[in-house]
Amino acid sequence: MSARKIIIDTDPGHDDAFAILFALGSPEELEVVGITTVAGNVPLPLTSLNALKVVELAKRTDVPVFAGCAAPMVRKLLTAEHIHGETGIDGADLPHPVTPLQKEHAVNFIVRTLMEAPEGEITICTLGPMTNVAMAMTMEPRIIPRIREVVLMGGGFFEGGNTTPAAEFNIFVDPHAAHKVFASGVPVTMAGIDCTYTAQMTPEWLQKLRNTGSHAAVQAANLADFFRQYGSHKFPTEARPIHDACVTGYLLAPEIYEQRMCHVTVDISSPVTIGMTVVDWWGVTGNDKNCNVLRRVDADAFFALMLERIGSLP
Repeated sequence: MSARKIIIDTDPGHDDAFAILFALGSPEELEVVGITTVAGNVPLPLTSLNALKVVELAKRTDVPVFAGCAAPMVRKLLTAEHIHGETGIDGADLPHPVTPLQKEHAVNFIVRTLMEAPEGEITICTLGPMTNVAMAMTMEPRIIPRIREVVLMGGGFFEGGNTTPAAEFNIFVDPHAAHKVFASGVPVTMAGIDCTYTAQMTPEWLQKLRNTGSHAAVQAANLADFFRQYGSHKFPTEARPIHDACVTGYLLAPEIYEQRMCHVTVDISSPVTIGMTVVDWWGVTGNDKNCNVLRRVDADAFFALMLERIGSLP
């Protein structure tokens, strides 16, 4: 069976780096046709720089990187240096990349790739705000039925929000973009914080990652050490979620996730709950079930697979 073709849309970000390395370490199952960057965890120049650093770390400079939207569709940009550090990937010693960004804008690349590929061939994996994808849908609506699936890290329901009481960061940064994608009719799978909070990396697992001897794995572990210490301290142990990697894990092993088809909409009107992903978990509205919601993951299976794949990189 041929590898599944994906575009990774991202705002690196420590957990974005793990998701990208996880995918690049799985070439038999996943063909990364391009990486598109968006403003989110840090501003666009840094997310683009970081994406280039990660592909060079993986020694996969054959994967092109395209810079995208520098701001959300409507709102002012909110960034997360308090979680990811000033560079967005503090903690690892990664050299300045020599690989250039592509000249084509990320939105144009998404549109062109989808229009040129057979219908249903390309999956889009969004690890940050969904601005690029929503702008591509706005620019060329004909791409919508051509998308195989959008798999995103974002949102939540049972755990509330991690940026406001109601909203998770990726959705809150550009709720209008997320609303457009969820309402588009494209198949959507959501790895929200309800799921990602069940995928918590431990110091012991990070030592196993280092013990692989892979340079990429060692640098990933260094990233994770910073992310664990500098990031959220609301968890009662030393373990911390590695959110975005759950997207890659789902593409590789969907069977290790608890899933349910639900109707999901994104609030774009309330000043209190804007950016909330409203999940009709019990089907009380009768609305069409437009989203495959990932509720939790088998953490042992997930981390074993990620250890194998990142550990296989040079």
